[in-house]
Amino acid sequence: MPANLSLADQIALELRADIIGGRLLPGMGLVEAELVKSYNASRNTIREALHRLGQEGLTRYVRNKGVMVRRLAREEVRDLFVVRRTLELQAIAQSAALTREQSEHMQNAIDATTLAREREDWRAVATHSLMFHQQIVGLLHSPFFNEFFAQVIAQLRLVFCAAPDEQRFQLPWLERDREIYAFLANNNKPAASEAMSLYLDDSEHLSLALFDHP
Repeated sequence: MPANLSLADQIALELRADIIGGRLLPGMGLVEAELVKSYNASRNTIREALHRLGQEGLTRYVRNKGVMVRRLAREEVRDLFVVRRTLELQAIAQSAALTREQSEHMQNAIDATTLAREREDWRAVATHSLMFHQQIVGLLHSPFFNEFFAQVIAQLRLVFCAAPDEQRFQLPWLERDREIYAFLANNNKPAASEAMSLYLDDSEHLSLALFDHP
């Protein structure tokens, strides 16, 4: 964690990581007094951290209830996939051959997803798959886009939490992540781009279908 971050920024990042990890779910309350105690921070610091999460689209204030983790609307999900197509497909299009470090990071994310699936920890499957896609965006070599996409995947994580059957929802993606990685490892950008485009089309379709079955 960068040393120049304020305490409020650090707390916001930790809470975002809890969302990405599936530990904070849509509708959960973020109780100010409990966070003050947990982080040994002032109320103003906690409020600043919660305000940052609100700016990232991860929380909202509900009258008489306080700050809660958000549930996203259908149109917001559509917009997230516009962003994903823009960043992930552009990252593939302009990427060079993977460096050893890039390859290792992607392989580590896929290995973690594989282990989570073997344990039938579907929440972790979703988290590690998103980490793989964070590595794809990392091919742009842009700290700004990396940070922005971390906010995007946190919002996506809130969408995936709505799946009534996590196993059925998460099962298809690991093999497709492996396929995309294999194309990138072989520097076959056209095939990787086509596989990613189909992946995102199917993922968007399934994500939007969650809103048809409240």
